[in-house]
Amino acid sequence: MDKLSSVDRTTQEDIREFLFREALALDERRFRDWLDYLAEDITYDVPLRVVREDLAEWELSPNGRIFQDNKQTLEVRVRRLETDFAWAEQPPSRTRHYVTSVLIDEGENEGEFDVKSYCLIYRSRGDSPDPNFVSVYRKDVIRRTAGGFFEIASRYAAIDQAVINAHNLSIFI
Repeated sequence: MDKLSSVDRTTQEDIREFLFREALALDERRFRDWLDYLAEDITYDVPLRVVREDLAEWELSPNGRIFQDNKQTLEVRVRRLETDFAWAEQPPSRTRHYVTSVLIDEGENEGEFDVKSYCLIYRSRGDSPDPNFVSVYRKDVIRRTAGGFFEIASRYAAIDQAVINAHNLSIFI
């Protein structure tokens, strides 16, 4: 059985609200605001899920990635979404990020927190009657800044599906 978190309740609630507001920025397509939630040294890692035989060592590829970004490449992706050349997002996706089961523990470094959560992303586009659902297990490192705010220093997001029922995956997780 897992032990209870040693992180005080106020900090836990503050981190949960931080995650909910981050999700809202994405859902409202306020991508520039969303970048402010990210640390300058962020690693944003979405591994490729593979289907393997029973007793395989891993289900998530140790090398293959759907996304492997840092702050600069995320900024490039946001800039591209602001142009007429983001064809994968024409028309733009409408998303809802449902963040649940948030567990918060002390991180390895002072002022850092290991945060595990589930995220179900509902996505619809244009007038299509068929939405996409993406189920994700996330492991974040959230850091308290010198100003007392929070920022995401690391996001590892493992998508549950091996085959995603979308023509593209151009959304942020």
